Amino acid sequence: MPDPRSLLDVLRHKQHEAEQGGGPTRITQQHKKGKLTARERLDLLLDEGSFVELDRFVTHRSVDFGLDQQRILGDGVVTGYGLIDGRQVYVFSQDFTVFGGSLSETHAQKICKVMDLAVQNGAPIIGLNDSGGARIQEGVASLGGYADIFLRNTLASGVIPQISVILGPCAGGAVYSPAITDFVFMVRGVSYMFVTGPNVVKTVTHEDVTFEALGGADVHGATSGIASTVYETEPECLAAVRALVGLLPANNLSDAPARVTDDPVDRREESLLDVIPQTATQPYDMHDVIGAIVDDGHFTEIQRDFAGNILVGFARLGGSVVGIIANQPAVLAGVLDINASVKAARFIRFCDAFNTPLVTLVDVPGFLPGVAQEHGGIIRHGAKLLYAYCEATVPKVTVITRKAYGGAYDVMSSKHIRGDINLAWPTAEIAVMGPKGAVEILFKDALREAADPALEAERRIADYTETFAHPYAAAARGYLDDVIDPRDTRPQLISALRMLSGKRSRNPAKKHGNIPL
Repeated sequence: MPDPRSLLDVLRHKQHEAEQGGGPTRITQQHKKGKLTARERLDLLLDEGSFVELDRFVTHRSVDFGLDQQRILGDGVVTGYGLIDGRQVYVFSQDFTVFGGSLSETHAQKICKVMDLAVQNGAPIIGLNDSGGARIQEGVASLGGYADIFLRNTLASGVIPQISVILGPCAGGAVYSPAITDFVFMVRGVSYMFVTGPNVVKTVTHEDVTFEALGGADVHGATSGIASTVYETEPECLAAVRALVGLLPANNLSDAPARVTDDPVDRREESLLDVIPQTATQPYDMHDVIGAIVDDGHFTEIQRDFAGNILVGFARLGGSVVGIIANQPAVLAGVLDINASVKAARFIRFCDAFNTPLVTLVDVPGFLPGVAQEHGGIIRHGAKLLYAYCEATVPKVTVITRKAYGGAYDVMSSKHIRGDINLAWPTAEIAVMGPKGAVEILFKDALREAADPALEAERRIADYTETFAHPYAAAARGYLDDVIDPRDTRPQLISALRMLSGKRSRNPAKKHGNIPL
């Protein structure tokens, strides 16, 4: 029988070999590109010393095109589990130094194994993507591997949080796994995502485009909306992933971790008295309202560079995590358009799937008019937002700060679509439309026949405002639960959320609804 000590020497040698990935030369090349290695990324992402590797000795099975002579331990992906702030997560980190991080049959099987473990044990899965795509030498086996991953992404959706971090190329079929996950992080100058690369685009459409312009981080952060957040460096990005995990529940049967806060629950915020401008059409920044009411002013915004007319993200109120959706008057007057509707709807559905209460701050003039919006499907896309709010069974608290006009009033978590507690500031206007537009329609003939049309319009607008443009008509019908002093917004929200913490609400039994995709 061999000496156990000699066997341990073999084990240590194999472990060291696996940790070398594609070898020192390729690791150096990775660093020259300004990129970290697969294992360096895991060191930054996870609590120190917590990573437990699985399948480190796996190699590919292909014997075609010379691959039988190139068997590298791990086969281009590091998989396992570890801790983030003491909470368990499952991870895979593609290794670009091994066959360009290309996905083989066994590479995919390693990823599928940790995804299965994540679902089985109810913990988030985080994928660090850095891959040249399917391993061509393996043909359909590699394509099948992608499909195996896509299936697991779909089945895990709404069960455990799924986070994709793009830290290199992600092209072709590979992009659909991150697209199904809940959050996508990207890094400028490092991350690229596209279905077809620049060369194919040029061949088919004769368009000249760079990797960055086609699928770089800023494109997906601001234009396509694929990226949840974009960062300058990998360490900054991975630190942000850690922070986000701290705001998420482990799975759909648990709650996000609460935290003791020194920010007083009954804190009144004097600045909120002056946040609404005297002129109804003057913009203000809804970030100021959010910062004034949440714990320690800290708001983790999602998709901050996309559809800026609506804000979504996570914060804490009284130590508990909430999802915030807020119209942004500083961008397009806070109007709802196609991109804003889709952005908010997806965020709402994530929060509802993972037991995260919703706080909605409303200042909305309506849906954006125009041929481009109508032809682009604003009816269908706006309905996604309506559907998401109607479907959500988590606690929903709404505050109208200034205006809520037309159908947008209904859509933004109104009492009519199962808003639990609906509040308004005294400055709120709830009406079919703004006073000026209403007067121009209702009194068109009177204004045309008036001796002084401008003076007559001014008088009619004042009458309409006094009659309709305030929150008390809605409150009289019970559509608002209260009209509150803006300074009391924080304590009122915390009180409402605590009252709703035991909420029990279920939708009718069905396989699933048919959201207007």
